[in-house]
Amino acid sequence: MTRDDRRRPLIGITSYQDEAAWSVWRQRASLVPQTYVDSVARAGGTPVLLPPQPGGVEHLLDALDGLLLAGGPDIDPARYAADADPRTGPPHHARDDWESTLLHAALSRDLPLLGVCRGMQLLNVELGGTLLQHLPDGSHQTVPAAFVRHRVDLTEGSRLAAVLGPVTEVSCYHHQAVDRIGAGLRVTGRSTDGTVEALELPDRHFALGVQWHPETDSYDQRIFQALVAACRSAGPVAGPSGPPSGTPSELQPGAGTGTPSSTDPGSHPGSPSANHRESAR
Repeated sequence: MTRDDRRRPLIGITSYQDEAAWSVWRQRASLVPQTYVDSVARAGGTPVLLPPQPGGVEHLLDALDGLLLAGGPDIDPARYAADADPRTGPPHHARDDWESTLLHAALSRDLPLLGVCRGMQLLNVELGGTLLQHLPDGSHQTVPAAFVRHRVDLTEGSRLAAVLGPVTEVSCYHHQAVDRIGAGLRVTGRSTDGTVEALELPDRHFALGVQWHPETDSYDQRIFQALVAACRSAGPVAGPSGPPSGTPSELQPGAGTGTPSSTDPGSHPGSPSANHRESAR
C-alpha cells in the first residue's frame, strides 16, 4: 500500500441483495452497479460495499470517512405513515432497516453523506418527510432501463450550486419523488416541472441528496469529487453530534412521521398515473 492509498477516504456504498448470475452460477448476491464504484474511485476515494446485515453499524462507521446511499427499489410507504399505492414496488425491509440505521448514525456523527435517487428519498423520509408514490407517465421514467435527460435549476448559495453552477443537465430514472420536506432539510434543486431534485442539510458538514444519477455521467464527476473533498476536510469523526436541527427528538430510525399531501411545501404539482415499479436504478 502506498502513502497515497492510505490518504484515500473510505466511502461506504449501500447495495442491493438480489438474484444475480455470473459464470455458471445464479444465486442471491450483494451487488451495486459498477458505476458507483468507479465514480468514487475516480474521485479519489476507496469504495466499500455495505450490503444489508444484522448489525455492526457503529463499528463500521468508525472505519469509514463517508457514506453513499445508492439508488434502488421503492421505500416502504409505512415508513412515512402511508398506504401503498398499487404502483409502488414491494417492500425491501432488510435494506430499508439497514440504510435507515446507517443514515441516522452517520448524521449523528456528521459523517459526510451523499444520497442518490432512493438515497435522497430515504434522507427525506427518515427526517419525517413524505413521498409522492407515483409521478405522471413519461415524466422522469419512460421505459425500463433507460435514463431520462432533463434540466435542473439549483438554488443560489447552496452547496450543489457551488459545485455544479446554477443549472445542470442530469440523467434520472424514478417514478416517485419527494413530497413534504423532512425536518431541517432545504430544497436546493428542482426540475422544470417542479419536482424536487436536490436536498441539503445546511447544519451538517456535507449532507445532501440528488434525485438523479450522477454516477452515470462519467464525464462529470464533480459531485463525487465534492464528497471525497468533504471526507478529507472533515477529519476524524469523534462520535455522535446530535440530530439535525429541527428534527423531532423522538424520531427514531424508520419512524418517518406524517402523511402525503400535494399541498405541502416542496410537493410535486402533478398527479400520479403510471405503472413502473422501481424508484431508482
